[in-house]
Amino acid sequence: MVPLSFKEITKRLKTIDFPPVDIVVGIGTGGVPAATMVAYHLDAELQVLTMNYRDEQNNPRYEAPVVLAQPNWQLQGKRILLVDDVSVSGKTMNAALELLKGLDVKTCAMKGKADFVLFPEVKDCVKWPWKP
Repeated sequence: MVPLSFKEITKRLKTIDFPPVDIVVGIGTGGVPAATMVAYHLDAELQVLTMNYRDEQNNPRYEAPVVLAQPNWQLQGKRILLVDDVSVSGKTMNAALELLKGLDVKTCAMKGKADFVLFPEVKDCVKWPWKP
């Protein structure tokens, strides 16, 4: 397991050349701390889309990601950055992108596959600083 600190994540955030962003949408629950850091870094509004696909042992809980809570968004004309902590299979990120179809959306993951990946070199599981 690869340990990452808030300091390392913040340092890496500063190296990414993000486009202008109006709203950061964090995929909850795992992506909320990551999205919070990104929104703060970009001085952007934060919204949370709560979805669930995996259980606490990282095993699929459902056949596909399930939306548990979605804010009443006003996103037309906004530049959106969709953020999750991990996007390896891409199932949750793609399900969230479907909900945002037709909007100006870029994706960001701390690890895995996205338009912007903070730690592309990390292939193992991560010990995130916000998880016990």
